Amino acid sequence: MSDWSMIDTWIVLTGMVIAMSCALVGNFLVIRRMSLMGDAISHAVLPGLAVAFLLSGDRHPLPMFAGAVAAGLLTAFLTEWIRTNGRMEADAAMGVIFTTLFAIGLLLIVRAADSVDLDPGCVLYGAIELSPLDTVPVGPWEWPRAFAIGLVVLAINVVVIGLFYKELVLSSFDPEAAAALGFKPRRIYYLLMALVAVTAVASFESVGSILVIAMLIVPGVCGTLLARRLPGVLAASAVVAMLSAIGGHVMAIGIPPIFGFVDTSTSGSMAVAAGILFVGVFLVAPENGVLARWAHQRSLRDRIRCEDVLGALYRWHEEHGEKGPVVRWPELAARIGLGPTQARRIRRLLRRNGLIGYVADDAVHLTGEGKRQAAIVIRDHRLWEVYLHHQVQLPADHVHATSEALEHLTSDGMRRRLERDATGASVDPHGKVIP
Repeated sequence: MSDWSMIDTWIVLTGMVIAMSCALVGNFLVIRRMSLMGDAISHAVLPGLAVAFLLSGDRHPLPMFAGAVAAGLLTAFLTEWIRTNGRMEADAAMGVIFTTLFAIGLLLIVRAADSVDLDPGCVLYGAIELSPLDTVPVGPWEWPRAFAIGLVVLAINVVVIGLFYKELVLSSFDPEAAAALGFKPRRIYYLLMALVAVTAVASFESVGSILVIAMLIVPGVCGTLLARRLPGVLAASAVVAMLSAIGGHVMAIGIPPIFGFVDTSTSGSMAVAAGILFVGVFLVAPENGVLARWAHQRSLRDRIRCEDVLGALYRWHEEHGEKGPVVRWPELAARIGLGPTQARRIRRLLRRNGLIGYVADDAVHLTGEGKRQAAIVIRDHRLWEVYLHHQVQLPADHVHATSEALEHLTSDGMRRRLERDATGASVDPHGKVIP
């Protein structure tokens, strides 16, 4: 990285503003379950470019931009029209429209093949490495044209989302409620599609379709994994977009020399970096990540097993009395169905929390706190048995298994409701005393 230059800085800055522009509008596509729309618009701009060239006769940026945006809006309109009138799923409608428009664009390009200079590689991954060479004056500075355009688009997206934030949120999560409140969800939909089209078209030449599609979707998905509220999702997606741009260019200039190559596509590397970040977020997100869910599920299983042990010890003491025969841990673990590894972990948890104690030779007993928590477990179990027997009319010999599952899921509010329904009941359907 010792040969890092101002050109590299401009490439990264250009990638960052484009990635953040895509990420902001892409969040609403993810929320609306319309992730394919970014792909659709990115492909459907081709006929717009071709028609603009055929009508204008040259490649001036303004008509080309207008043609591409018009094609993007046409894609959104036709998708919504077919979805509404044809009773099709949105992804099916998008698939039909964008493949058809893309094919039409290819035919038009072939028609004008002698006059149109279209590089397939540029369509796929753009030419962001060359963006610092095409500059425009901005006050006393010379900025890359792609960076200036990306900054303008980013500002437009921020302003529009800020002005119509409430309408965008409500129409994205609950279009019916938005319509009831007079927010015109269809107009908000087309406003969002216009932002997506402008963002995709403005970014298309610099970074190509691969990065546009990746940044419309991946940062938004990462944001939903990292945050629960939409402002946090928007902020997290913007950070992921920036890190993708930075990490992608570092990968593009740093990794190929290791394998004997000079460099590789920066736009492609930025998309790969976004994918790598997604994998990391998917694994370690604090609430929705794979590891967090695994830890939660393991904790839930351990809690249920601990409560099973407490309930079994309570019933043992209830049946044999405090002075009765001792219970040995290996026998108790086998009775509940604990494997050797799980039995050791559950025993450690119970002892660490002061719920069980040892006498000798693996003989276990409930501590004072253990008796209190065990009584709660048994009370919940027997209250459920009373409820299922009297309210649901299940036979007494059919309530135990269901209550054994429900006892672990009983909240305080649910327990109070069960107590109200069991008013006057002091024993369960089997004659056992409710603690």
